[in-house]
Amino acid sequence: MNKGNSRPMAKATLTIASKNYGSWSLRGWLLCKMAGLDFTEQTVASDDPSTRAELLLLSPSFLVPCLTHNGIKVWDTLAIGEYLSEIMPAAGLLPKTLAARARCRSISGEMHSGFSNLRSALPMNLKAHHPGFKVWAGAHADIDRIINIWPMSDVGNQRTDQYQEEKNERLPASNCGGLLGETSEYGVRLD
Repeated sequence: MNKGNSRPMAKATLTIASKNYGSWSLRGWLLCKMAGLDFTEQTVASDDPSTRAELLLLSPSFLVPCLTHNGIKVWDTLAIGEYLSEIMPAAGLLPKTLAARARCRSISGEMHSGFSNLRSALPMNLKAHHPGFKVWAGAHADIDRIINIWPMSDVGNQRTDQYQEEKNERLPASNCGGLLGETSEYGVRLD
């Protein structure tokens, strides 16, 4: 059921790559979970040539995640978040005030499209652990920026804590949807 609405939500499908290796797939999955969307998870290997044609049908850009709901396809994590916020406003994915929503969108946009040095230096693998890993200089500026914007993302931290309490379930990685995963396995601290 849609929270705050009496009509049942249509079943949705979220097509993703690995939540272990793909921060974008993990983010899409986290958004759907935190919104309370009833969805089926379909995992595909995006590097498998036999699935590329299937991915093209799902997403014109070959990208995952791709949420299909009520005949609507949404294939970008920021767009998925906005879509879920519109169809499930009671889920509280976005802050209530205009200023907080603007800050949330700015931080989300920066995290979504930025930090290329960090992603190159510390590729995501939530199951790996690299103690003593030498982080190259280019990634340090990205890490410093994350530390700088982290205090501004308190709405997301509160939402993750609330989700975990309500569902009695631990979310993988963090509400950061992958950036913590891209740092924690390398021993980089963000606090």
